[in-house]
Amino acid sequence: MALEAAGALPKEDVIEVPAVGEGLCVHNLFQSNMVLQRDKPAAIRGWAKAGDTVTVTFDGKKQTATAAGDRSWKVTLPAMPASAEPRVMTVTDGATTLTLENILVGDVWVLGGQSNMEFPLSRIENGSLEIVSANFPGIRILTVPAQDGPARKAGFPRLHEWSGWFSRHYRKGDWDVCTPDVVRELSAIGYVFARRIHMATGVPIGIIDASRGGTTVETWTPDAVLREIDSPQLKAVLAEWDEKVAAWDPQADLASRIENYRQKVARFEKEGKALSPKDKEPAEIRPGPDMNQNRPGNCYASMIAPLEGIRVKGAIFHQGYNNCFNGTPGAIMYRHVFPKMITSWRAAFNDPAMPFGILSLCTEGEVQTLENYTAMMGNVGPYIREAQYETFLEFYRAGDENIGFTSTYDLRRRWYHPQLKIPAGERIARWALATQYGFDKEIRWKPPMVAEMKREDGRIILRLDEPAGAVDDGGPILGFAVAGEDRKFHPAETTHLVIGKDDRGRPRKDTKALVLSSPMVPAPVHYRYAWGRSPLGNLQAERMTDIPFGTQRSDDWPLEDVPRGAVGEDPPATLDRGQRRKVQEALRKVDLERHIHEAKALLEDMEGE
Repeated sequence: MALEAAGALPKEDVIEVPAVGEGLCVHNLFQSNMVLQRDKPAAIRGWAKAGDTVTVTFDGKKQTATAAGDRSWKVTLPAMPASAEPRVMTVTDGATTLTLENILVGDVWVLGGQSNMEFPLSRIENGSLEIVSANFPGIRILTVPAQDGPARKAGFPRLHEWSGWFSRHYRKGDWDVCTPDVVRELSAIGYVFARRIHMATGVPIGIIDASRGGTTVETWTPDAVLREIDSPQLKAVLAEWDEKVAAWDPQADLASRIENYRQKVARFEKEGKALSPKDKEPAEIRPGPDMNQNRPGNCYASMIAPLEGIRVKGAIFHQGYNNCFNGTPGAIMYRHVFPKMITSWRAAFNDPAMPFGILSLCTEGEVQTLENYTAMMGNVGPYIREAQYETFLEFYRAGDENIGFTSTYDLRRRWYHPQLKIPAGERIARWALATQYGFDKEIRWKPPMVAEMKREDGRIILRLDEPAGAVDDGGPILGFAVAGEDRKFHPAETTHLVIGKDDRGRPRKDTKALVLSSPMVPAPVHYRYAWGRSPLGNLQAERMTDIPFGTQRSDDWPLEDVPRGAVGEDPPATLDRGQRRKVQEALRKVDLERHIHEAKALLEDMEGE
């Protein structure tokens, strides 16, 4: 929670309880007010004097362990059923006794990702209603403090952490009971997710928020795992970071900053200007790229590794923005890394089938319309969404019953932190309730999927695995585009396949089949759907749901070569600024060609009247 007197504290973190204390101590995962995972053995660990015997008592059960040479100890309590009865845990070495109170047994969920997962309830639309309603003693909240560096952390501190983004301190590392005062700083998506599950099941819910703003998928994946992935795009990223780390000279960096400062002083003296009182000659050594939060593997080592070994129910993950800066190679790398990240998290929590729910990349910027449709396709955002959806399909089609997915592209706002978080949290909660809590008869969660694609008579026909239709506002299905071999995409007229007539002579439609066509594309070969950073798209599952059709395409054309030949016959994998401008100009030209065609058709119709 935020400190009321935050302004009285320095911006540096103020540590209250270190990650590893002196004498007898428990890992900071284990505190009063926590939730232990039900139906699984619970490993409790900490530190004591080497050779000391540590006894842990909980729910009438007692386990002992001897502290090793590195002071670490661990006991494992037997699996317990869910219970909302507050219980006490004691930890003793014979001389000192630690007492942890108000502990529940239920389901623990981990939140992962970047700032759109981290984004607090107090800053979203209608968050105030959620806050005043958030009296749930059966929901418990822990936010993991951010740490840096590639070294695996054994634990995390409990501290007041400064947020440069919000210019205030937040209390992190403590388990808290869900109250309006506490919940206002929790992840909005995480809170709504927990609330829905708790209200539907009555089971105590623990939320561990391990998300961190401005982070990439590769930083959340163990370095050792990344090094084993056979991906040229990833290998290039790793090599670049390795070179930065090897080249870093902290003393040379300090000397350079001192020289720059002295030059500034001389320039100001010459111009008769006064320096700001805040301007001081640099004296501190900066940490360098080795400690950068986005060095591959760093956030895993610093924020997930401290959690390793605990048993949890599952995880949900919402990320992607910081992987949107490297064009097609970056999207390809994302597709290579993301499945391995999921597998690594499952291994971290000792559960190869751990439920894992994916929320796709959120929106940003100008909305795609029928007027600017093709121009808005020139963005890497939908390629990242495609990588997320394809990762889900990879697990799902392999028979994984614990993988989940929901799109968020229709929860649009211009800001890259769209504040429509409540529907996002509810969508991923639907997946969890349907697949993990036995509500599959009452709740649907899965997006409609393409089962087959055919090209015939200047059309593309998509057969789906379930009925789908436009948002029920009386309008047509929007969001599909088709292209021929020239790779010029145009919005597609999209209808359900007509399969005959009913008794009154009206067309009978197959709502599991879509027909895509465009007068601008006489021979379409590929389609795309919801292909923009803030895309046009209104197809969703039928039967009273708002489950969006996933961002997807049938082609494998790179961003840098759509339309074909925009920057030459053999475009590079990464474009410079001038080449990116040429691609954008070519995309706008496609829109212009369509508008001219439509205008001519309209004039011809008017002349024929």
